[in-house]
Parts: sequence; C-alpha cells; structure tokens
Amino acid sequence: MTATDRSIELINVAAQAAADKLAHDIISYDVSDVLAITDAFLLASAPNDRQVKAIVDEIEERLSKELGAKPVRREGDREARWVLLDYVDIVVHVQHSEERVFYALERLWKDCPELDLPADAKATRGKGAEHAEQEAAEADEPAGDLR
Repeated sequence: MTATDRSIELINVAAQAAADKLAHDIISYDVSDVLAITDAFLLASAPNDRQVKAIVDEIEERLSKELGAKPVRREGDREARWVLLDYVDIVVHVQHSEERVFYALERLWKDCPELDLPADAKATRGKGAEHAEQEAAEADEPAGDLR
C-alpha cells in the first residue's frame, strides 16, 4: 500500500506552508505500509516556541483554505515544543529543534520511504536533520571497545 493522492496533496501543501514560515529540516515519510491509522507523516522544526506556533497556524490555514482540510486533533499547543496536527490521512509534527534531536523521529521511520516534497521544503534540510540522523545512526551501532 502507498500513500493516496489526497495524502500526498495534503503533505505538499503542508510542507510548502511550513517552508514559507521558515521551518527547517522538513521531511515526510510514507507510513501507510506500517500504520493503518494514517498514510504519511510530515516532520518540521523551528528554533523557538513562537516559530513553532506560527508554522502550525500557517499549515492549518493553508490546508483549510486550499484543500478544505481541518485537523481532527491538535495536541501540544500549550508549550509549543511539539505540536501534532492529525488530519487522519496525514499527521504533521512540528517540533522545537531540541525536541527534534532528542526524540529523533527519523530513526523510528527510517525504513519507510521518503515522500518527495516541493523544492522550497527540500531546501530546508540542514544541520538539524543531519545531527538527528547522525545520532540515530550512532544509536544503532554496537558499542565500541571500552578498554
């Protein structure tokens, strides 16, 4: 099973909205083969709580205005360290950069195929994602010689 056309359309609009609000390390995974509850995840980061909120608000507004989509659930607003938007077909995670590195969701979904994103969103891949991917790789390596 692969993500539906509707899911890909939602992901692309959400990714572009996040990029327009200067989110970084935007990445999307097709999780339809491993999860029955959704087709795709979108991950994005921001360096501070205020920007996390701005990104989340922009994603919500654009998905509503352009595609008539409204989230069935929104969690994490109070602290704005990790906000989750559940659109059933897709789930959007906007995380503070520190949470992104700590929770390393990329490590959990690394076996799922990445979805192609708009060029603006792809350009946001930066040191934060590389750092998270490096930490994830190191966590998967066996412990070295501790003599």
